Amino acid sequence: MILSSSVDGRRKALAKILPMQRNDFVQLFKIMAGRPVTIRLLDPPLHEFLPHTDADFEAVSKATGLSAAALKERKKALEETNPMLGHRGCRLGISFPEIYEMQARAIFEAAVEASKGGGKAVEPEVMIPLVATKAEIDILKRRVDAVAVAVAKETGKKLKYLVGTMIELPRAALRAAEIAEHAEFFSFGTNDLTQTTLGISRDDSALFMDDYLKNGIFERDPFVSIDQSGVGELVRIAVERGRQSRPNIKLGICGEHGGDPSSVRFFHKAGLDYVSCSPYRVPIARLAAAQAAISEEKASEA
Repeated sequence: MILSSSVDGRRKALAKILPMQRNDFVQLFKIMAGRPVTIRLLDPPLHEFLPHTDADFEAVSKATGLSAAALKERKKALEETNPMLGHRGCRLGISFPEIYEMQARAIFEAAVEASKGGGKAVEPEVMIPLVATKAEIDILKRRVDAVAVAVAKETGKKLKYLVGTMIELPRAALRAAEIAEHAEFFSFGTNDLTQTTLGISRDDSALFMDDYLKNGIFERDPFVSIDQSGVGELVRIAVERGRQSRPNIKLGICGEHGGDPSSVRFFHKAGLDYVSCSPYRVPIARLAAAQAAISEEKASEA
């Protein structure tokens, strides 16, 4: 799909990927048994999926029939100087709408399939990543909705779903009121929001973070514990402005901060509904969330 140079070529490749994605989502929905499932649409830059070593190039060359030289040329064409701020997230959906349309179809068809035979009804939450403007979420939500209408018509099943976005750019936090006109939920991507707010690469910060901690510039590594006065302020602004437009908007965070107790307490005070983190940090996150809720309850009683 990535190697295709035309829309038709991509659609042919996507038609082969569709049943794979759909099957994955069917299994996921069945396992979750009616619980909420948020699925983030394609986010990473496309060049990350291409081979890295000569041996990999040769293997893909044999599988695709394309020369290793052609593969290397395609990878070079896709490479970016700063890919984390480049052609990724919703920008892929704007440039290649057929990708997001295929993923939306896989999600909705899987939701219908998983509910057959007495399976619990699924209400998928489709997350559009890296939104910075109202126009992006408007365009892409309309495309997701169009796919939902088509699947409902084809299957005769009414679909319940949400479309939301990941707030991971300062502009998105500041313009949350207008983004919430189209987004039914926000998930704060605090890993990227920390990077874009502080202008510090998480991948490279280890080179100097100890110096910043020793000099008291940061009390704790901001990629471990949320920067409450900076990044946290953007979260608070987005929560307030998002609820101005959509009072019942669902709010949560996704990132390693979701497993840090002090960060969880902050998110609770900020009014978020849930935290999401990597599996091994779930026990800590659940304990911290319970403690934050109990602490608030005791404070209100006092």
